[in-house]
Amino acid sequence: MKKIFALLSVVILLSSCDREKRILVMSKGKADINTDAKTIKAKDGASHEEQLVIMNGGKIIFNLSTSAGEATVELLENGYYIINVKNDTIIGSYQKYSDPRLAQNMITQENLKQKIDSLQLLAEGKNVSAINRNFFILPNHAARITDNKDAMIVGPYHQMRSAEKVDGKDPEVYRFYSIKEIREMITRLEALTVGEKK
Repeated sequence: MKKIFALLSVVILLSSCDREKRILVMSKGKADINTDAKTIKAKDGASHEEQLVIMNGGKIIFNLSTSAGEATVELLENGYYIINVKNDTIIGSYQKYSDPRLAQNMITQENLKQKIDSLQLLAEGKNVSAINRNFFILPNHAARITDNKDAMIVGPYHQMRSAEKVDGKDPEVYRFYSIKEIREMITRLEALTVGEKK
């Protein structure tokens, strides 16, 4: 009987791990997160804040009360989520890992123009999909970023940290910006473009 109870405990423990959700709450000023009541309250504050919450279970519904209004978000599958309770759109995408020793320091005009076009599409919420691994997260919305709970998410106003291969595998990294940062980046990149020579 003890063996059956121990085996049942292990099965329950493993099944609860399979239903883990990592939730990164992004706010302007610290948000008040109540995991028991499943509420998130946020007012506009002075700086960008991030809080990581880990929860287990099937469907999880959070009620949001923010400067952008009232809303609910549903988190259905396991994985890594972002909930945006800022009064600003958050935009981001998967970043392909490259060994810093092999990274190119020079960018061609063609690559520069492609980067500007890509950023402009993201800023307009176009060509955004989970398949493309890019995200346009409106205020009071949530997005499931990946099923990899060990992925690295770099939020707005943060510098990219170093990432290394683990057990020979490339790290899974996502970089997010505020829409204001994206627009500033486009302006800086456009200043680097040159007209075609006649």
